[in-house]
Order: sequence, then C-alpha cells, then structure tokens
Amino acid sequence: MIYITTAILSMYCCHPTSAAEINGSTTSIETKQMDTLASRKLLYEKISVVTNIPWYRIAAIDQYEHTMTKVHPKDRAHPARLTGIYMSAPLWAGWLNPDQQDKNPESISFFDGYGRDGTGDGMADANNDMDVLYSMADYLLKYGQSKDDFSIALWEYYHNSRSVQRIQQFSKLYEKFDTLDLNKHTFPLPMNSQYSYRSTWGSGRNWGGFRIHEGTDLFASYGVPVRSTCYGVVEMKGWNRYGGWRIGIRDIHNHYHYFAHLSGFEKAIKAGDVVNPGQVVGWVGSSGYGKPGTQGKFPPHLHYGIYRDNGFAEWSFDPYPSLLHWERAERKSLQTKKGNS
Repeated sequence: MIYITTAILSMYCCHPTSAAEINGSTTSIETKQMDTLASRKLLYEKISVVTNIPWYRIAAIDQYEHTMTKVHPKDRAHPARLTGIYMSAPLWAGWLNPDQQDKNPESISFFDGYGRDGTGDGMADANNDMDVLYSMADYLLKYGQSKDDFSIALWEYYHNSRSVQRIQQFSKLYEKFDTLDLNKHTFPLPMNSQYSYRSTWGSGRNWGGFRIHEGTDLFASYGVPVRSTCYGVVEMKGWNRYGGWRIGIRDIHNHYHYFAHLSGFEKAIKAGDVVNPGQVVGWVGSSGYGKPGTQGKFPPHLHYGIYRDNGFAEWSFDPYPSLLHWERAERKSLQTKKGNS
C-alpha cells in the first residue's frame, strides 16, 4: 500500500495535471474542453500504471458518474473537480464510522469504508481527484482484472443492471478509440440528399393509443442512407410495432439515439458493435404501425429521437435544436473544405 501511494504521489508531482500547462492557456471553449479531457486522461493513466487496471475502465466509471451527477445534481452535490465519481459519506468513511467526515485512511479502513489515500499525503479526501480514483481502483482490484471480474465488481457496487451495461459500453468506446474526445456529431442524413424537417417533438400521436411524438421526423425518399449521429455502441436493432425497423445507439454522454421507420439495416452492424459519426446504419423507409414487415402506412421518413437516462428510467427530449446545430456545422465544414480545395 505504501509503495503504491508513494508511486502515485511521485507521478502526481512530477507531471503537469493540466493540458493548459503544456499548450498554453486560451479562452476558447473548445480548447478548454480539450484541456479538461487531457487532464482527466492523465489522471486515469496514472492510476492505471500503479494498479494495472486499464485506463478505459476507470474512465468509463468516471464518465458514467458524471452523467449521473447531471441528472441528480442535488443528491450528488460536491465541490468542482475533474473527476465525477461520487461516494456518499457513509460509503467513503464506513457506515458505522462515528466520524462521517473522516479523512484518516486507517480509521476509514477499520470501518470498511472505501476511502483511500491516492496521493501519499496521509489523507483520504472524497473530493481529491487522485484519492477518489484510487479508491475506486482499489475497490475493483478486490474482484480481479478480467472482464468478468469487472462486471461482477460493477454489479456489487451499483446493484443496477443498467449501470453495469452503460459502463461496459463506455469502456468499449474508450478502448476502441483510445481517447476521451468522443464528442463529434453528424447530421443523420447526407448533406447531398433531399430532405425536410421541422420541430415535431411533443405533438400528439393516436396509433396504438394517445401518446406524444418523442422525436423529429425527417422526410426523405426511400433508400436515403441513415447515418449514426455519434460515436456509440449499438444497443438495439430490430422491429418495434411503433417504430418498425429501428436501431438504437448509446453515446458516451449516456444519450440513446433512436432511428426508426427504416426500410432496412446495414447488414454488417449488430447489437454491441461500435459505430462512428457518419457511419451508415440503415436506410429511410416507412416501416411500422403493425406486425413485423408492415410498410407504407405513412410517407417515407426517418424518425429520430434522443433519450436521457437517470440510472433507472429514460425520457425523451427535443432533438430539433441538436439537428439544426449538426446540420449547420456539417454544411460549414463542407464549405470550408470546398474552399480550401
């Protein structure tokens, strides 16, 4: 334990913890975001070096915790820091610990708390980035290093199959692309195709009983390619009596991207696969509103929806602003490339 924390402390002191120290400070929002991601990855890699836990597993847990804080800000309130992992006072200090603000690693360990000293300063601080990450890594080490061990550790920690699935998906994405910068998005239809759309989220729908429209309809001709809007993992592929042939993709921000009424899928893609922004996943159609194979009950279009996850349930939000932003950004990028050619 001593040599591990000393090694972490040595790395922590000898390396810059902010990418701004390397690249110089800037006021650009995009560069600040890149700076934050670079700083986080440096922390994950430091913990990985001394624990042999792959950095992408630590990153996946931390990213999932960030998404949970966004939807439960009051329940998970903590001072601003790079890391997102949140442990309640009883979990950190130990449920029977009379001092729920305890920072002494020895007494915390005595009361079976999860808090550990990751910097070698003799304190286990629930709001110190290195202490938080090392405490989670120490927990994972108790179960082993294999993928199955990782799954078991996640289940024992969260007791929630949704949480386990999300973290495994995030881990797959980080492992595949070897970066935290997975924020790029693409409009779901090619820029050179003919299409139209407007904000239709929340409008009424009657087929199958009254319900609201949980997305935006993009009208286009049969066979127009449908593209992934994000880096993500294919979570669902198949038939739904409302959406017809549909595919669902989970991104790194725990948003579920839903593409429905397809005429068909890209055959090579299956559930569990990783996809890139702009990768073709299917084609525009008019499937749905009936048993498998039902077609033509409405004009061909892509129904596109986005859902947030709070750890226990999901709900839709209006994708129209995002679609407008992605469309404009892609057109601007294409014009820039054309002007430079």
